[in-house]
Amino acid sequence: MAVMTHAEALVEAIRECMDEDPNVALVWGSLMGVGGNNEHVEHIKEDFADRIFHPPISEAAIAAIATGAAMDGVRTIFPMGTASFMFRAWDQIIHEAGEAHYMSNGAVSVPAVFHVVHGLRGGGSVQHSQSPQSMLWNAPGIEIAMPSCPADAKGLMRTAIKSNNPTVFIDYQKLNKRSGEVPDGTYDIPFGVADIKRQGADITIVAASLQVVHSLEAAEVLSGEGIEAEIVDLRSLVPLDEEAILSSVGKTGRLVVVDEAPPRCSVASEVIATVAEKGMDLLKVPPVRVNRLPVHVPANVALEDFIGPNTDRIVEAAKQLCS
Repeated sequence: MAVMTHAEALVEAIRECMDEDPNVALVWGSLMGVGGNNEHVEHIKEDFADRIFHPPISEAAIAAIATGAAMDGVRTIFPMGTASFMFRAWDQIIHEAGEAHYMSNGAVSVPAVFHVVHGLRGGGSVQHSQSPQSMLWNAPGIEIAMPSCPADAKGLMRTAIKSNNPTVFIDYQKLNKRSGEVPDGTYDIPFGVADIKRQGADITIVAASLQVVHSLEAAEVLSGEGIEAEIVDLRSLVPLDEEAILSSVGKTGRLVVVDEAPPRCSVASEVIATVAEKGMDLLKVPPVRVNRLPVHVPANVALEDFIGPNTDRIVEAAKQLCS
């Protein structure tokens, strides 16, 4: 296996798909937001210059171009940058891309990928720190992928590009430079298949994106105190692998869900609701959410660190349930 950064693996997936299918195009030439990671996309710009389009900066207009081109059969990728910016294109993503297949009685498909970076970025403050996954989850017709490591970033992106459904690919800026093993050759990771990142018998911790990293760190701390945590990486929200969640909770009897968004109507809320509806008898104690606090995101980094999910808060929640 090769060792790649998250950013390199993501761009490798795009390069492979553009090489395999001449119908794949990038609408907007930037990728993965700020932070010095765009050097990885330079070879794509050189090799596929005729399939990279640079409209003027307007999220609504670019999302409309990507959606319209996808309706016409082009597999479009729109790297939107910070997830907060997608609110400018909410109508195009939710009402056009997400509803076209239904509204056309199946005659129109929208094979578009909207790539965003979400979460607490380090001083991003209010308008650059949104995590809109739970909002998107309220919009039928949109697939949602959330990788946590380089191998998953590549496999999930390949699946997103090949999908005939619009996909919002939610990444995290702090993952970009993290390295990990990536299988050799081409491979796809199907949506709706969670991954057990760590086996454990005492408590289930469900997470996605960067919070999987924090959960694994927490599991190491907990193991030193005699608590073995099982880490369920969702990898995608739509479709959701309910079976993997329920199976793990059936094994441990305890559940912590870690989620970057504020707690009300969050991913954590939905996962816990699913377990309550379909596996209440599996639980030994009530489940716990570890979310971002329900406040505006401060520009001060120390305050930002205080409001977000982190390793210490996950450890505390797990110890509370296992006491």
